Amino acid sequence: MMKKITDERLKLKNLENIRVLFMVQTIGIIGILGYDLVTKGMGSMTDNPVWYVLILTGVVSAYLSMSISVDHESSKNSPKKGLIISIVVSTFIAIGFGVLVTFTGDLGAGILVGGIVFVCFLASYLYLYYLRTKRQN
Repeated sequence: MMKKITDERLKLKNLENIRVLFMVQTIGIIGILGYDLVTKGMGSMTDNPVWYVLILTGVVSAYLSMSISVDHESSKNSPKKGLIISIVVSTFIAIGFGVLVTFTGDLGAGILVGGIVFVCFLASYLYLYYLRTKRQN
């Protein structure tokens, strides 16, 4: 049975090793996808299941980094004010994307893309709001 690591230096070294492994793995995934892009085109690259792994890893990494950045924030601004500003800005961005897609001639696709962009922004902003309110309490 393995003993739990209690030495802080060893914990830090272990985390550094994990970070290096993650970088090597990500570079390998990008290399595989780059090869697919060059040899078979964009459609083949995005159809590759490794593409979904890369996107999912990026999203999870971003959400995990949010909790660290919220703990590192020093401002005592109201989380509610930041949430409202973020929602307003993301609404304008989503409308912009929707309008641009509508120029291709499909109103339904424009509404769908605008809605998806808004929901993606909203999910991350609500998570940040949750982290900030949790930190204040």
